[in-house]
Amino acid sequence: MSGDRREQFFDLLIKKAVYSLDEAEQRELDRLDPGSAEDELLSLEMTAAALSMIDSAADEPLPASLASKIEADSAKWVGDFAWPPKYNETETRKVTGWFGLLGWGVAVAACTLLVFNFYLTDVKVSPEAAMIASPVPSPRTLSNAELRDELVRNVAVIRANWAPGNVKELRDVSGDVVWSDEKQAGYMRFRGLPVNDRTKEAYQLWIYDKTQDKTTPIDGGVFDVQSDGEVVIPIDAKLKAVEPGMFLLTIEKPGGVVVSKRERIAALATVETD
Repeated sequence: MSGDRREQFFDLLIKKAVYSLDEAEQRELDRLDPGSAEDELLSLEMTAAALSMIDSAADEPLPASLASKIEADSAKWVGDFAWPPKYNETETRKVTGWFGLLGWGVAVAACTLLVFNFYLTDVKVSPEAAMIASPVPSPRTLSNAELRDELVRNVAVIRANWAPGNVKELRDVSGDVVWSDEKQAGYMRFRGLPVNDRTKEAYQLWIYDKTQDKTTPIDGGVFDVQSDGEVVIPIDAKLKAVEPGMFLLTIEKPGGVVVSKRERIAALATVETD
């Protein structure tokens, strides 16, 4: 059989195993059959059955036509089974001499076609899964200035404006403080507060609460200034501030102190009253 005829023969075999043939195609297959079509067709049908069962429900019934075919041919394949099997050299050459040249190529082609058909017809892809997921951008972290504005916009706050302290070099310090008793949160905004050498000193806030002894103000947090221009610093109150009346900013050693001597006051702010 020529190469073109063999190719046509196996195309018809594969189509019969997967879809079935019409009358004209069956006649053409019979005409081209070299005598091995039935055996090779069964192999292809069994391959098709195995592939079609991938990811299928365990109780899905075998197609009736394929079940009948396997049952009818089972005696030929296993009826005279014996171990160890005995091979007839002439029959072995007959099977392998012709099919051995093309068998693996045909098997690969058949499996490729069957797998392609399986994914086109059996796999149900939901519209959601078919959509290409668009990357969701991570929410942007708000700056201290933006967080300050959010606080002022959403809750009632008290305000106090910064005025220079007793350090002559810091006469140009200005800005304000906003504080929410409800949220127990607030922000300091400074203009003209110089960058500090964090190895030598740090800024520390003290909150003078009207319910506290003036000698023991609340520690409002230690911080450094790392850039020129306007800076906004969150208040880190170590105790609950019920009714702040004044905020004091001092310059202390790195890490801050427990009790300030108030020798270097960078700025102070008195809460505005109506």
